[in-house]
Amino acid sequence: MISTSYRMFAVGIGFAAVCVATQRVSAQSDPSKAQSGPAYTAADVQFMQGMIGHHAQAVVMAAMAPTHGASAKVALFCRKVDISQRDEIVLMQTWLRDRGQAVPDPLATKGHDAMAGMDMGEHATLMPGMLTPEQLIQLDQARDTTFDRLFLTFMIRHHQGALTMVAALFDSPGAGQTPEIFGYATGVDADQRAEIERMEGMLLPLQGRTP
Repeated sequence: MISTSYRMFAVGIGFAAVCVATQRVSAQSDPSKAQSGPAYTAADVQFMQGMIGHHAQAVVMAAMAPTHGASAKVALFCRKVDISQRDEIVLMQTWLRDRGQAVPDPLATKGHDAMAGMDMGEHATLMPGMLTPEQLIQLDQARDTTFDRLFLTFMIRHHQGALTMVAALFDSPGAGQTPEIFGYATGVDADQRAEIERMEGMLLPLQGRTP
């Protein structure tokens, strides 16, 4: 025979289990009651704002390919850059907008000032690896093989600048820890490294060297 005290103990365990289950459902339906993850930092915001301008300049550089006599390989690479960088700019702008932060839109204005990332208000400082207005004019004046060589040389440096920005982000205390920022920054690092290797392979023959 089951004693009265055991029945009471069993009832108590059952009630506790129901309470725990209810709390889990409540946390899932109301994210504010769930355990919060790491908060984004000022360095995260600055990284996203700066990378928008960085990507925007890559888009402008890539857009020169069809009118500047780029080779088939370089033109194909430029199309990839144009698509991927534009998509990432939208992603970063959405991230900033959702958090009530200033949203740079450097592609909204045409001309060399915008190409250099200068049309960004308080975010006007050139990020690592970005071309100066003078270098952009130099690239714009190049044609055919000269354009290919100069574009690849400048874009490799541009990509290396992005790696510097990612490293600086993760060196900032507490930065790069939210899933969105961590995933995006590590993705940028991997993509830029792969593209640098690809561009170096295309550049070698133009410099009279073999892979």
